[in-house]
Amino acid sequence: MGVKNITFDIQGRRPSKIQILAIAAVVALLPLTAAAQNHFFAATASNPARLASFKMKLVDQICEASGGPCKYTGKDMKTAHQGMGISTGDFNALVEDLVGALDKFKVGAAEKNQLLGVLGPMQGQIVEKR
Repeated sequence: MGVKNITFDIQGRRPSKIQILAIAAVVALLPLTAAAQNHFFAATASNPARLASFKMKLVDQICEASGGPCKYTGKDMKTAHQGMGISTGDFNALVEDLVGALDKFKVGAAEKNQLLGVLGPMQGQIVEKR
């Protein structure tokens, strides 16, 4: 399934079922390779149940941010990442992995930038080490 035409509309437009599947596919391919350098991501990547939970939460976040119909029900970002010591480099590594997954599905630059624009502001709530 290609996702060339996927749009992440933050203007209240709900993504189609195809878009939701595309979001899930992108997250499923998220390799967590660069991000695995951080102890949290290494533990997550090596634990199938934890990895599945992480990816489902990420799907829900992306889907909700793109207009629904999914609803993210996890902890707020500050609470969820408190005490993990996540650095700017760790955050950027995860973003690089996400961009790699988006590139693999040939998501357009405008759509990619729109999604990253929604997720990027979370950095201030996630990063603890500067």
